[in-house]
Amino acid sequence: MNGPPLSLRTQKTFGFAEWFRPGEYERTEQALEAMRRTGARYVRTHLSWAEYHSSGGQDWYDWLLPRISRHFVLLPCIHYTPPSVSRTGTSAGPPHRLLDYADFIDHALTRYGSHVDAVKLWNEPNNLLDWDWRVDPDWHLFCEMIGAAGYWAQERGFRTILGGPCPFDTNWLRLMGERGVLDVMSAVGLHGFPGTWDSEAANWDGWDRQIASTRDILDTYNPSAEIWITEAGYSTWRRDEAVQAASFLTALEAPADRLYWYSWQDIAGDVAVQEGLRFDDRHYHMGVVDAEGAPKLLGRLLMEGCPAQVADILSLSASRIMKPAEPIVIIGGAGFIGCNLADSFLTDGRDVVVLDNLSQAGGERNLQWLKDRHGDRVHTTIGDVLDEATLREVLQAADSVFHLAAQANVAAGLIRPENDFDVHARGTLNVLEAIRRTKKPIPTIFASTSKVYGELLDLPLLEGNDRYHPADRTVAEWGIDETRSLNPCTPYGCSRGFAEQYVLAYARSYGLPAVVMRMSSTYGSRKTNAENADWLTRILIQALHGETVTLYGDGKQVRDLLHVSDAVAAYRSAQASISRVNGHAFNLGGGPRNAVSLREVLNEIEMRLGCRLDVDFRERKPGDTAYFVADTRKLNNALGWEARIGWRDGLVSHHDWLRDCLGPIPAAREKFKFANPSKRANAQAAE
Repeated sequence: MNGPPLSLRTQKTFGFAEWFRPGEYERTEQALEAMRRTGARYVRTHLSWAEYHSSGGQDWYDWLLPRISRHFVLLPCIHYTPPSVSRTGTSAGPPHRLLDYADFIDHALTRYGSHVDAVKLWNEPNNLLDWDWRVDPDWHLFCEMIGAAGYWAQERGFRTILGGPCPFDTNWLRLMGERGVLDVMSAVGLHGFPGTWDSEAANWDGWDRQIASTRDILDTYNPSAEIWITEAGYSTWRRDEAVQAASFLTALEAPADRLYWYSWQDIAGDVAVQEGLRFDDRHYHMGVVDAEGAPKLLGRLLMEGCPAQVADILSLSASRIMKPAEPIVIIGGAGFIGCNLADSFLTDGRDVVVLDNLSQAGGERNLQWLKDRHGDRVHTTIGDVLDEATLREVLQAADSVFHLAAQANVAAGLIRPENDFDVHARGTLNVLEAIRRTKKPIPTIFASTSKVYGELLDLPLLEGNDRYHPADRTVAEWGIDETRSLNPCTPYGCSRGFAEQYVLAYARSYGLPAVVMRMSSTYGSRKTNAENADWLTRILIQALHGETVTLYGDGKQVRDLLHVSDAVAAYRSAQASISRVNGHAFNLGGGPRNAVSLREVLNEIEMRLGCRLDVDFRERKPGDTAYFVADTRKLNNALGWEARIGWRDGLVSHHDWLRDCLGPIPAAREKFKFANPSKRANAQAAE
C-alpha cells in the first residue's frame, strides 16, 4: 500500500459530506450515531437557500444544524437559489439581485453561527446543474456574488471555503484569483471521484497533482489559504466495495488539510437527486452504507476500527500469484467453511485464491489466520460475485472452483428479497459465465442448502418430550433423500434453488464438470459471528457468556449436525472424483446418527456445564422446518464419504475452540468446565 505509514493515516481526521432532506429526522439520527462510531470528526451538509425559504424549511434547519454540531465540526454548504429570485427560475440560476446571496449568508450566520466556524460558498460552480453558466459565460455574476458573500462572512469572523470545481479546472480557479475571489477565501474545496467519473473520462491525474496545481495558484493569489477535499467518493454500483475502501485511503493520504468523504448513505432509488432529475446508477451508490443503512465494507471497517482497520484489511489482498499456477479458487473463502477448506488445500501445499466481499464480520480474522499459517500461498481478492470483471480475472487460471458465497441470513431475505436474488441467483450465473469464458473444463463445486426442500409440511411427525419423530419409518431410519421435490418457501431458499439449477444446467448444456452440495446444519471452528452463526454456535456463545439462550420455536426441531471437517472432506472428495459425480446434487449433512433436537443439545450443554441455562422461547422463524435430517446414502455410494465426527464429540471440541477464541469468560462461568460427564463425576468424588 503506497502513501504515508499506517501511524500517520490513523492520526489523520476525516469527515463525511451527506445531504439530509427535509423531514428525514429518523434517518439523520441513525446516520449521525453511526458516523460517530467511525471516528469521523467533520460533517458537511447543505443549507439550501431555496429549501430554507420553502414551507417548513426554516424549522428543518433549526433542528438539523444544531443536531449535527452536537458531536461534529459542522460545515454548511450554502447554495441553490430560490426560484422566485432566480434569473432562470431554477436553483442553479444567479439571483436577480446578487447581494441577496450575501444577505442570506449574513442571516444564516446570525441564526446558526454558534454551530459553525466556517461556511462553504456554493457547490461545484462549474457544473451546469449547480450554476447555470450559460447566463454567466464570463463568470462575472458568480464572482461578484461569491466575492461579496465571502468578504462579509470573513468580516464577521467566519472562515470561507470556495465551492469545489468539478471537474477540476485550473483555468477556472486561476480566474477566481484574478477576479479577487480567492482573496476572501480561507480554503479552496476540491472534488474528485476517481474510478466513478473522473478517471473514466480520462481527465483524472491524481489528488497529489490536483493539490499541487491548486497550491501553485494559491501561492500567487492567497498563500495563506488551505486546501480541503470537500468531496471525494467512489460509487459501488459494480459491487466493488474493496475499491471504494482503497479510494478512501488514497484520499485520506492526500496532502490536503481536510477530507470529506461523499457520502455516508446510498440514495434510495425513488429519490430524485436534483431538480427532479434521476441520474444513472452511479449516483445512487456513493455511500459507505446502503440505502437501508446496512454497512458496506468501508462502513463496517470504519465502524469497527477507523482507518487503521481499513488499511489492515486491504493489506490482506496485496498478494498475487506471480508464477504460472493453477490455484484452487474458493469463492466465499473467508467464511468458516471456506477458510477451513482453504486451510486443507494450503496444508497440502496448494496455492489458494480466496475471493470474498467480507460482508460478514469475522471474515477478515479468518483471512489473517490463513495468512499467518500459510503466508504467500494465500492469494486474497476482496470482491463480489456481482463484480463480473473481478470474477473473470480471478477464475481465468483456476484449477478448481468452490462456490460457497451466500447471503447468510434467511430472515434478511424476507426484508430484502432482491438482495438474495442478486447474491445467489445473479451472482452464481456470473460465476458460471466467468468459468465458461475460460473455455476450460474447470471442476466446480457449488454449496446449496437443504432449504431448497422447503418446510416439509406434508411430512407426518410425532411429537415426543424433547423432539419430533417422523411417522414414516424410512424417513426415520435414513432421513430426507434427493428424490424429494424442491419446494422452497422463502426468498433465500428460492434463490439458492434457482442457483443450483443453473449449475446443473451448465453441466448439461456446456459440459461444465459441476456438482451441487445441499448443506444441512454445519458447525465448527472459525465461526464466531453470533449474528449470523449457525444455531449451535449461537447457543454455545450465549451459554459461554452467561446470557439467556434464545430458541426459536419450541426447541423440538430436529437437525443433523455436520462438523466442518467432515464437510471439507466431502467437498474435496467431490473435487477429486468430479467425473464420477458430475451433474448431480447431493445431500450433505450429519445424517441420522447426528440427528438431534435443539432441546437435546441444550440438555447436553447443561449436563456438561453442570448448571441450568436461562432459555427464552420465541416464535419459530419463517421457513424453519420442524424436522430435517439428510439422507446421505447417495453421496456415500458415489464417493464412499460419511460423517465421522459424532455430534457429542463435535460439541465438546467446538465449545473448547469458542472458549479459547472468544476471550475472557464472565466470572460466573469460570467455575463451570465443559467436560465429559463421567470425568466430572470422578472429579467431584475426589473433592
